Amino acid sequence: MLGRRTTSDDARVLRKDRTGADPFKVGLIVLVVIGALTYLGFTKDIPFTQGYRVKAVFQSANSIRKNSPVRIAGVNVGKVKSIDRQPGTDAAIVEMEIDPKGLPIHKDAQAKIRPRIFLEGNFFVDLKPGTPGSPTLSSGDTLPVTQTATPVQLDQVLTALQADTRKSLQRLLEGLGTGLTRKPTTADDAANDPSTRGQTAAQSLNDAISYGKSAGRDTAIVSQALLGTQAHDLSGLIAGLGKVTSALDRNEGALQSLVTNFNTTMAATASQSANLRASIGLLGPTLETASRTLTSLNNSFPNTRAFAREVLPGVRETPATIKAAFPWIAQTRGLLGPTELKGLSSELSPATGDLAKVIDGSLQLLPQADLLAKCVTNVILPTGNVKIQDGNFSTGAENYKEFWYTMVGLAGEGQNFDGNGQYVRFQPGGGTQTVGLNTADKLFGNAAAKPLGTRPAFPGKRSPYKPEVPCYTQQPPDLQTAATGPADGQQKGFARTSAIARQAARQSASSSAAGGLTAKPGSLTAQLVSRLNPFRTTAPAAGGGGK
Repeated sequence: MLGRRTTSDDARVLRKDRTGADPFKVGLIVLVVIGALTYLGFTKDIPFTQGYRVKAVFQSANSIRKNSPVRIAGVNVGKVKSIDRQPGTDAAIVEMEIDPKGLPIHKDAQAKIRPRIFLEGNFFVDLKPGTPGSPTLSSGDTLPVTQTATPVQLDQVLTALQADTRKSLQRLLEGLGTGLTRKPTTADDAANDPSTRGQTAAQSLNDAISYGKSAGRDTAIVSQALLGTQAHDLSGLIAGLGKVTSALDRNEGALQSLVTNFNTTMAATASQSANLRASIGLLGPTLETASRTLTSLNNSFPNTRAFAREVLPGVRETPATIKAAFPWIAQTRGLLGPTELKGLSSELSPATGDLAKVIDGSLQLLPQADLLAKCVTNVILPTGNVKIQDGNFSTGAENYKEFWYTMVGLAGEGQNFDGNGQYVRFQPGGGTQTVGLNTADKLFGNAAAKPLGTRPAFPGKRSPYKPEVPCYTQQPPDLQTAATGPADGQQKGFARTSAIARQAARQSASSSAAGGLTAKPGSLTAQLVSRLNPFRTTAPAAGGGGK
């Protein structure tokens, strides 16, 4: 018979006194812990404890229920814990528990019961925590009914619309429709603004909507300005208005007089309805102009403030500057005294008066001098530039140079002199030909030979003189067309120069007149001095000032 092998497993012996954790109890504890964690995870509330709670008094609970949400700016911050009736009234006290994220709640907080959206159903409490500057509420404090509100329900609206109210509402709507759709008559349009003539009230209202944006913006600015610039400005205004109304209540006679005078004022205003309508019509453009003006003024303020800051150092130095200026002022006072500038000005007064007369006279002299300068420039000097073609007697020199040649010749002829000065003797001879000068004196002389003619021929009358016509507007005279007169005084009209010579002379005179002095160097005075200088050794260029 084979023997049985002994192992370690066979050596173990079960012990009846062995102890340890009961699996049932362990499982129960685990379930309790999981349940507690699940509860805390979903409720976020420790059992048997109470968070921050605040109460609010509403005129009506308005179907608000326990556990209804409490929201701040649309975010859930708590829930309704209880709803109780306020003793002795129909108001309801709603107790709310607020989470820490919704704190703090201030004493000027407001609470409103509002309906939730269609899918949510029921109502919720919309809480506004108040302004940060107000004191905070402690847990358990109550918001008064003046800081709460409830929504208007449909049954309340239907209750208000009784039979007489509905008829009045119908008449109101009918009158409103008639007023909006009625076409204005010609008489109505006569007093209306041109832009609204022929339009119904509804059409004019539609046109006015385009101005709603700017009007609403300006109204918002005015409304914001009415709030004041400091805290409690509006409340101070209301308090002051309360004092005024209380004073009026105590003085009924003054209030009666105020109402009577106000009625009289309104009647006077109504009598000027046309002027008032015109003024209101002009108010729009006036406000636009005022707005642009104020905008420009507002834009100038930064520069003004900067200038004010920059000028402050100079203003601070002004007293010292004035003090330092006192010695200069004393010196200046002495300089302006009778022994200095004051006396000098007195002595200069006669000369100043004479100078003023000279200036007055120059107002007449200068235009005449201007006319003279133009005459010399446009007529006299161009005429002096002409080279006269005189056949065998042509010199080739300008007209003004021949004048000086004549002066030289006369100077040579007049070398003899006596006690009366220089003199010139002319010995025409004792010929048989009697020569007479066609002058008023009727001078006669004898010539050895018969004269061939006179050059130029005497025209028999003087050239026309028109003092009212400016000289510079005239054409320079044509010196090349002078005729040669016969010996017997009868003009036969034959030209002393050929046609070619006359044409060349005209071109020379024309070019001189056209160019004037503008193409020549030197001033008008220099030109005249150059031409009147008999000691000049070099002849000037055409119109130029020679040496």
